[in-house]
Amino acid sequence: MAKLLAALQRLGPTLAGVLVLAAVLLLQFGDTAPMQRLRLQVFDTYQVMAPREDSEQELVAVVDIDEESIAELGQWPWPRTDLATLTQRLGDAGATAVAYDIVFSEPDRTSPDAIIARYEALGRGEGLDASLADLPSHDEIFAKSFDGVPVVIGTFLDPNPIGRDWEVKAPFMTSGTMPSRVRSYPGALMPVEELEAAAAGVGTVTIAQDPDGIVRRAPLVAEYRGEVVPLLSLEAVRVALDTGSPMLIAGDGSGQFLASPDAATGVRLGDRLIPVNEAGEMWVHFHARGSSEPISAAAVVTGTMSDAALRELVEGRIVFVGGSAQGLQDLVSTPVDPLIEGVSVHAAVAEQILEGDFLERPQWIAWLEVLVTLLVGLALALVIPRLGAALSALVTLAALLGVAVSSWLAFTQAKMLFDPTYQFIAIGAVYVVQTAIVYLREQQQRQYIRSAFDRYLSPEMVRQIAASPEKLELGGEERDMSVLMCDVRGFSRISEQYSPKEVIDFLIEFLTPMSDILMAHKATLDKYIGDAILAFWNAPLDDPDHAANAARAALEMIKVTEELNRTMPEKDGVVWPGEVKIGIGINAGMCCVGNMGSKKRLAYTLIGDTVNVASRLEGLTKQYGVPIMIGGSMAERLPGFALLELDRVRVVGRDEPATVVALLGDEAMAGQPAFLELAKAHAEVLEAYRRQDWAGATTRLASAREHYRVFGIGALHDLLADRIKELRENPPPADWDGVFQATQK
Repeated sequence: MAKLLAALQRLGPTLAGVLVLAAVLLLQFGDTAPMQRLRLQVFDTYQVMAPREDSEQELVAVVDIDEESIAELGQWPWPRTDLATLTQRLGDAGATAVAYDIVFSEPDRTSPDAIIARYEALGRGEGLDASLADLPSHDEIFAKSFDGVPVVIGTFLDPNPIGRDWEVKAPFMTSGTMPSRVRSYPGALMPVEELEAAAAGVGTVTIAQDPDGIVRRAPLVAEYRGEVVPLLSLEAVRVALDTGSPMLIAGDGSGQFLASPDAATGVRLGDRLIPVNEAGEMWVHFHARGSSEPISAAAVVTGTMSDAALRELVEGRIVFVGGSAQGLQDLVSTPVDPLIEGVSVHAAVAEQILEGDFLERPQWIAWLEVLVTLLVGLALALVIPRLGAALSALVTLAALLGVAVSSWLAFTQAKMLFDPTYQFIAIGAVYVVQTAIVYLREQQQRQYIRSAFDRYLSPEMVRQIAASPEKLELGGEERDMSVLMCDVRGFSRISEQYSPKEVIDFLIEFLTPMSDILMAHKATLDKYIGDAILAFWNAPLDDPDHAANAARAALEMIKVTEELNRTMPEKDGVVWPGEVKIGIGINAGMCCVGNMGSKKRLAYTLIGDTVNVASRLEGLTKQYGVPIMIGGSMAERLPGFALLELDRVRVVGRDEPATVVALLGDEAMAGQPAFLELAKAHAEVLEAYRRQDWAGATTRLASAREHYRVFGIGALHDLLADRIKELRENPPPADWDGVFQATQK
């Protein structure tokens, strides 16, 4: 169970990333309305940035019943004799088809027979010329203008069961099952029968807007009372190209990968295959705003525009007639234009069909988007926890850019609508969640480090470790270290003089400044052993100057202890047992340091022979009468310090002899003449001593007595004098190596 919990904790960020990715995938499968709107807005942005390019050859034209036309020819609806003139002029100018984005659902109210009936209803028809009744209706004149001009007129599909049946001019064929997702209408506002019969084609003008009021897709087909009926644009192209019946292709008749059987996939018109979505809608790729100017209807009807000028604008093109005047209420919004005449949408659809250049979003692309979301999100979920903060951000940014660029290139190069929104959400969500978890875990780790080390490291060192936990190698490692052991002389006597509480108060007063000194010199406080302090350097953080830092800390501890002896007894309420003396042993060498202890309780500490020797050196300070004693390996690391070799000693518990050295001061003291005289004299004493020249050693030692007293190590002088006297009286063997065998720790 413990291993399982540890594995779960280690894999926490990865598992969280996978769970977040799963949530995003569920959102992608659900594809809610807000996400659909977001996707459409992305595609709108693409159209604004890369609108449809103008073709070399103009294939469509728009005649606009604009405000100027209304002002010149009068309010709408115009007499259809005007529309007959419009149709005839467009036909004479070489239009391949004329498509009216207008539903002529009622007879013309300005026809002669309608005028006669209106006046007769008023009782004033007697004065009318009888020949007026023999004149053809305006609808008849309008229908007559269709002769020789391929005209397509519109119908409006209605959700209410109105209108008559629709006899499609070129009935659709169906490949596969009739798609159930094609929108079905029970009613339609049909054109008058006379015009329907004369027209070369009839198509629906119904183009639904998206919920946000923008037209993005055009339904090429719809179902009306069991019949598949065409959009005005599609019918206009069919008439202009004089092709046979179009074909609606369903998923099970398309052979398209991952296509649903009951969904539309395309419409075939002659040799043109038009891609559509499951509802039979074509994505419209619009030109930039204001890229082309429509022809004013008034200029054509009144003859203001010459035949030559008109021919130049419409010859060989399908001409769509519609209105942008406010009263006609045929203004729509597109991705590239907030307000444009609705007839321009039909013109754009027809142009794309004629050019065979389409925006596509096949049904399989949704599965591709899911796959990309899965792969990209899973890759990030596995990678981010293994990277640092900066690199994670760069990788995430690269993933976002990669998806964005891929989607953009799909649009601009392949005209493919690839939705990047779910990938963006997955990338962002995985990054945010995993980064948050990693951050919280690091905060916990830092808090653990602070709680583990703030008792025995300086605040600055704790800050460094917390900021960079990788600097901390837990679990045990070998390092070259400096180790210091400090002990209060005569502590047993002090303990006997005071109560336990007073002893504790004294230790607090003493250990606090000593600890501050050690931590100020980058030491790690290992433990307090009653009145003793064990500290070390070069772990957990690297300290290239650990030997010098240890030496300076020891010297300052001696100095501060002397200051405390002067100041503390004068303070009220402070327990200070007279003159406190301390001994310090320092050694340097390899140690094993790390979290050690039992499975239930660990401590950051160190072990090794270097530690044992440091403890023995501290004990020897009492015998040699020096405050600080260091080992030979430590002395080698302190060039320039005021060092005095004391002896070669075989300490308790060790067979190998060790050189012991007194640390008397720093580099400043080492250069003082008094110390140089002491060092010279002491070296001469040791040289005679080790040659067993007891007389010479005694003489030199006596002459150097004052030098020892000046540096407060008169006890060392006395120790050497007593030892030389004893050896003189009891000479050692001839092969004596000069090593002193310590008998006390």
